[in-house]
Amino acid sequence: MTRHYPRIRPVGVPPVDSAHGEELLAREVIRLAFYLPYDHPDIAASVGLALDSYMQAVGEGPETIDEAFIDDDEGAPLSPERWSAIRQRLRPERHWRFADDYTEVYANRVEKRRYETQIFLNGGNARNGFSFRYRARIPWRTPAQNKVSVLAATVPTEYLESHGPARVVELARTMASQLQFTTGHAGLSLQLYWPLRSTDGSLRTAAFRYPGIDLRPAWLWEEDVGFHVDGAHWLNFFAPPVLEKLGGTHGLRERLRSKDTTVEELDGDRVVVALGEWPESGDLQQGLTLPAYRELAHALGPLLEPLTRSSPVTWMAAGNSFMGFTEEEALGWWRRFRD
Repeated sequence: MTRHYPRIRPVGVPPVDSAHGEELLAREVIRLAFYLPYDHPDIAASVGLALDSYMQAVGEGPETIDEAFIDDDEGAPLSPERWSAIRQRLRPERHWRFADDYTEVYANRVEKRRYETQIFLNGGNARNGFSFRYRARIPWRTPAQNKVSVLAATVPTEYLESHGPARVVELARTMASQLQFTTGHAGLSLQLYWPLRSTDGSLRTAAFRYPGIDLRPAWLWEEDVGFHVDGAHWLNFFAPPVLEKLGGTHGLRERLRSKDTTVEELDGDRVVVALGEWPESGDLQQGLTLPAYRELAHALGPLLEPLTRSSPVTWMAAGNSFMGFTEEEALGWWRRFRD
């Protein structure tokens, strides 16, 4: 059995860099994301294992991953030297200081970029849908409750279509087993390569048409998720303290009754909730509203990211989103499984 997913891949002249003509502006992908409420030294080794698992699954080369950015450098092709630099960043025993002890100049630089360490690998100019990004939160002595480190990886929908869902589930579960996450997910998502112009209404319309395609990566401030949940997805990973607030494995099973939904215990006291064998895009034009996703969203209730003026939704509506949402659009999409 195979499936084919909607292709959202507009081509146009980027609004920032128009010297090179038309480029791919966005594409739908399968995204795996994990939110880690720890500083870099506590999770560096496990992030290294997750990176190894991802690279083993997708391979290295011009068809998959062949470029890397480290912290805020300008990026370079992958090479033995580049890999050595990445491995050095992922050594938990490397020299370490709290952000409170930084020089004023460096502290300002880190606060502006909003992370302490970043590793970003992708397919270079090919924009082929393969990517791996890790951002470690700024290590204050007293961490802000809403700040987390974020690890996200993507594969193109063709990868899912050709290899089948079991391959993606295996990758997601393997990475989950290596990470100290509080929440995580895997599912359809929209990857934007450039901010949208005000004239890109057709792309915005296409994005709204498919409720199962997550637009969360299309705006900023993912590190502000904290102990909230960023939505309902195909695969949903929960660990303490979020899992306890959901009533544990038993509580989730009691509330999730859709026939294709499964709640499975993982290692330790963690679970994965799967909303079917394959991810679903839905289609509002066809009346496909994804009832299993709606059921999970209602079960998550107040643990979902709040719709307040201090939430990332406000930043999105204020122009800090690559999608360029209005506040009405932002809130409408954010409530798509709850209204």
